[in-house]
Order: sequence, then structure tokens, then C-alpha cells
Amino acid sequence: MNTTTVTLGVCLVDEHRLDLDAFAAACGTPADFVRLLVDEGLVQPAAEQPGWRFGGEELARVRRIRRLQQAFEANLQSVAVMLDLLDEIERLRAQLRRAGLDAP
Repeated sequence: MNTTTVTLGVCLVDEHRLDLDAFAAACGTPADFVRLLVDEGLVQPAAEQPGWRFGGEELARVRRIRRLQQAFEANLQSVAVMLDLLDEIERLRAQLRRAGLDAP
């Protein structure tokens, strides 16, 4: 039996934000999972309830959270620590680039 997998891409710019249901669909997760991420402080909506709106940065963050959960079979608390460390690495690399000391 032949099966076809379709992958949809979503590109969001600052002017375009998705509501909760559209955002959850773009992330490939249930809306309840997005609500949990907001409650845990892992994702910040651009606008508060009842009209939460999410942009591209949040979309990338949720996808990263899902990859970390799956790759390491990690709970959300562990993922939060991983995200903090990854964010710090990115900040330090940017600081090195600005100082002209970026590593190859």
C-alpha cells in the first residue's frame, strides 16, 4: 500500500499572528498542549486571553520543544532547562560574533 506524507510550511512575520487553534494546527499539536506550554511559561502569546495570538518565534519554539521531548523523552521541566541552556549558548555565540571572536 502506498502512502503519501504531506508537509505544510508556515511562515509568519510580525504583522501576521495566529489564533490558538490555527497556531496549534501549524505546530501539529492539540490546543490543550499549547495552553499547557503557556501555563508553564515556555511560550508567550503576543496577546492575552481570550484572544491569544502567536507569531513565528513561538511557532519555532513549540517545534523545538516537541523535538526535544521526542529526542530525549523529556518532560516539560527538563525541556525548560534545555531551552534555557540553548538560549544561553545562542546569546554567548552572538556576543562572541560581535566581539569578532566567533569560532569556526
